[in-house]
Amino acid sequence: MPFEGLSIEVLGDIYIGLLALAILLYAILDGYDLGVGVLLPPREERFRDDMIASIGPYWDANETWLVLAVGLLLFAFPDAHSEILQTLYIPATLMLLGLILRGVSFDFRAKVAQVKKRRWDLSFKYGSLLTTLSQGYMLGIWVTGLRTDLWAQGFALLSAFGLTAAYAFIGACWLILKSESALQEKAIYWARRGLIVLSVGIVAVSIANLTLHDDVRQLWLSSNWGFLLMAIPVACFGLLSFCGVILKKMPETDGRGEKLPFIIAMTVYVLCFAAFGLSYYPYVVPGKMTIADAISDANSLRFLLVGASIVVPCILAYTFMVYRIFAGKSEKLTYY
Repeated sequence: MPFEGLSIEVLGDIYIGLLALAILLYAILDGYDLGVGVLLPPREERFRDDMIASIGPYWDANETWLVLAVGLLLFAFPDAHSEILQTLYIPATLMLLGLILRGVSFDFRAKVAQVKKRRWDLSFKYGSLLTTLSQGYMLGIWVTGLRTDLWAQGFALLSAFGLTAAYAFIGACWLILKSESALQEKAIYWARRGLIVLSVGIVAVSIANLTLHDDVRQLWLSSNWGFLLMAIPVACFGLLSFCGVILKKMPETDGRGEKLPFIIAMTVYVLCFAAFGLSYYPYVVPGKMTIADAISDANSLRFLLVGASIVVPCILAYTFMVYRIFAGKSEKLTYY
């Protein structure tokens, strides 16, 4: 059997790494198109058409990473998958309803009479909002160790609004990159407002996070790792401040530096994700279930790793190809 020499510990680290990669890429790639959906203005059709055109070629490919993440969790960590979904089946169902609503609205807006188009645009917007709030809520409950008490619910609600703000910010940065003229100016305005909300959210979540788990608080405050972990939010604030300066000057730069806000947003995402990973490793469910507790059978994992070593590079190559083909400013969508 391939990968026969890999121990269960090594397999666990490989699969948690693949799971982390899938979640991170989903948060960045589907995050910006969810953010664009959240930002859709109800009363400005010309903006709505251009905004949806900016994500049209990509959004199906972006959601592939969510499917991969759920599949990896199910096959590699079945006990954790069961535990998580038992606690989060209601917000998970709401998230799926939001994603379905987005997909239906995206197609129907182009096929209905012009007078009904706004209705489906709003369905796309509210489907995006339902998805982001559900994902943020699930993230918050997961961080608490799947607790359901009042404090955990409050943290989950904070996380829901914080993640929505993060998606809206990276969505605005994407629009700066892909749009021109009036829509780009509007996206700069949204990004500047989202930057402030995101900064406040990072502070609030970071402080609240230290109150949830003793080992996480000790790691951040009492260990050598603490210096590195404390440097992450400092770096995030430095990058966001730099982004604020860029956004303020951007109307006068004649298109120069359009990529920088989106690059900064992606970097902040990676840094925040790294902080979470370092804080909670080796837990699959924080404070409750480690990799060793949740890992599947070693022989099954070795067999599945053959498929994963083929599928993951193919998805990466396909994603790269899509972004390479549709690089540059977005164009008007055409439907067949």
